[in-house]
Formats: sequence, structure tokens, C-alpha cells
Amino acid sequence: MTNQTAHADQLASIAKKHLFIETIETRNSDSQDFHKVSVWGIKAALEAAYAAGLAAAKEVE
Repeated sequence: MTNQTAHADQLASIAKKHLFIETIETRNSDSQDFHKVSVWGIKAALEAAYAAGLAAAKEVE
């Protein structure tokens, strides 16, 4: 698995777990591409993404 694929998979996983969004691929449909999301869900997703970035930076060191 390439870094780019792993990165995309991780983002999709965060979106699904914290925002309850099944896919982050564009589907060209307003009802499928726009979601109502709670502020606590956004906060949790941002925290997960930040933690993933920290972990990735430590791997590079």
C-alpha cells in the first residue's frame, strides 16, 4: 500500500467513524455529497486527523 493510499484510507476511516459519512468520494449529488454533521463530530474528526498527523511525523523521524 502506498503512502497516498494509506492516507486516503485513513481519512475515509475518520470520516466514517466520527462523521458517519460512508464515503468521501464525490458522487455529484447534493443529497450524497453534503451532510449535516454535529460540532462534536467535527471536533472528534479533527482531533483524530491531528493525532494521525503526529503519528506520521514520528514515523519519519
